[in-house]
Amino acid sequence: MFGFAKGEGLSLRGWVGTVIVCTIIAAGVGGGLGIKLVGQIKAAAQAPAIPAVGPAPKYGTGTSLIDLPPVITNLADPPNAWVRLQASIVYDNKAVPKPQLLAAKVAEDVLAYMKTVTVAQIGGASGLEHLREDLNERASIRSDGHIRELIIQAVVVQ
Repeated sequence: MFGFAKGEGLSLRGWVGTVIVCTIIAAGVGGGLGIKLVGQIKAAAQAPAIPAVGPAPKYGTGTSLIDLPPVITNLADPPNAWVRLQASIVYDNKAVPKPQLLAAKVAEDVLAYMKTVTVAQIGGASGLEHLREDLNERASIRSDGHIRELIIQAVVVQ
């Protein structure tokens, strides 16, 4: 049975039979999968195209983005540690008549705040998140709520 001879392994006839059976099974499975995939591709090609709708704008149409001047200062602790922070603000177009002036005021406020921060406070992902939240709050207060968000682009501590 199965092409085994007594005391020997699988005979040549058994190997050939096994290979033929495996080939037939593989061809059947491959053909069936191919037919199924062709049917799905044809159905997808015949389906009406759905227009791609991106996510709604986060800030709306009445906002603009302006870069703040880079803030370079030493940190509170250790005193020989320096930080460079680059950020942008998203503000309401109609409510801010002079965005460059507002950007300068916010950068000045960020500079004053960064002088009070220690390396331990801004270390790691949670420290960076707290820094972002604090700077957003200060920018919003400085602008009487006209700044929607302060976006931190880069923070380098040396």
